[in-house]
Amino acid sequence: MKYRVFAANWKMNIGPLEAREYLRSFFSAGQLPRGCGVWFFPPAVSVEAVARGVAGHDNIAVGVQDIYWEPKGAFTGAISGAIASQAGARMTLVGHSERRHVFGETDEQTGKKVAAALAADLSPLLCVGETLAQREAGETIAVISRQLEAALAGRAAGQSRVTVAYEPVWAIGTGRNATPQDAADVHKEIRAWLAKHAPGIVRILYGGSVNLKNVAQLLAEPELDGVLVGGASLDPHGWAELVRTGAA
Repeated sequence: MKYRVFAANWKMNIGPLEAREYLRSFFSAGQLPRGCGVWFFPPAVSVEAVARGVAGHDNIAVGVQDIYWEPKGAFTGAISGAIASQAGARMTLVGHSERRHVFGETDEQTGKKVAAALAADLSPLLCVGETLAQREAGETIAVISRQLEAALAGRAAGQSRVTVAYEPVWAIGTGRNATPQDAADVHKEIRAWLAKHAPGIVRILYGGSVNLKNVAQLLAEPELDGVLVGGASLDPHGWAELVRTGAA
């Protein structure tokens, strides 16, 4: 059975007290299937609570949703990789579409964050993807290649700790997801780019309106190594069911 990853991005939801209750409900839903990993990306203030709550579960990891590239200093509101690690994070999202398109994060900055994450011994989950306008203009592969190049060029060390997530911007939180074939086609292109430029990276997830109804179809495509899920991960019992369904 292929190893699958189920990554939950809680975005700006679920504080520390709610996180403790969430995990109680999540674990009460039954044992996780074998052959899968579950990654939680809670808000920064909830990371420590989640890390404590999942301690002892080897197939569950906790990450932060973003880091800053400087190790410390006068950067109000930001957290470094070292601070995230102290709170219990083992990984970090980098370049999520909301960081790029809501907060204006540039391709160059994603590269700095990947480097900072690796320096802090965090595993980056690098998000790439195109907007609807870019897709309709036939620019999907060019956009993604540019994003990969900016984030990964010259970073041979630590490549094996990087995971890539393809998240088409037009499918995030819209209820409109890429078809399994759409996702597989882009994953093949990403895999080909990685084989040439960053061969240490082998895992590619799909993110974009993933839910209980479509997760099995998506993961039936061998090109997809797992899913990055937003809204559908906020209910603990629903998330547990999604993981079981996708891992079946």
